[in-house]
Amino acid sequence: MKRGLNLIGALSLATVLLYGCETAGTSTPSEGTTSTEVKQGDLKVAFVYTDSVINKYDYFKTKSEELTEKGKKFEGDLQGRATGFQQEVQTFQQTGGNMTVNQQRAKQEELAKKEQNLMTYRDNLMQELSADEAALYSEVYDRVQNYLKKYAETNELTMILSYTRGGAVWYGNDALDITESVIEGLNKDYTAAPADSAK
Repeated sequence: MKRGLNLIGALSLATVLLYGCETAGTSTPSEGTTSTEVKQGDLKVAFVYTDSVINKYDYFKTKSEELTEKGKKFEGDLQGRATGFQQEVQTFQQTGGNMTVNQQRAKQEELAKKEQNLMTYRDNLMQELSADEAALYSEVYDRVQNYLKKYAETNELTMILSYTRGGAVWYGNDALDITESVIEGLNKDYTAAPADSAK
């Protein structure tokens, strides 16, 4: 599950970061904003390897581990309920012959209802995990985007691109790679704010 989280996270964040960079670069300046115009020769561009930023971001690692543990607890609870249901079915199969037809029919209806409840419970658990995962990626996106904005301002960068295999950026000079610097800064900010870890 953790591997799936990392892969989905990398792809999701890459798409969102790339979209954010594209939309930031396509805005048309209105009249009176010529002081913020950037000439092509003045562009200062850098890039980050998106999967590395995600996988090495301590906040993401901590939260994804918590989500994995939650998934394991859900799985254990669900397995326990499924085992109990299976035992009840086996007991009915062994002793059902001693029941009247009406008793058998009532027990079958009861078991069918329990099976449906078990499937509904499973679906609810999966939906909860899926919602938690979506919330985590949204939060990670916000944190990374906010940090990259500050990083760009501090380092006088016009644009920070998201570099992923098969993405819009096919080549980047290694001198423009700020991945490690960004990871270090993100983790430093996260470590400096331990209150965030309780969120």
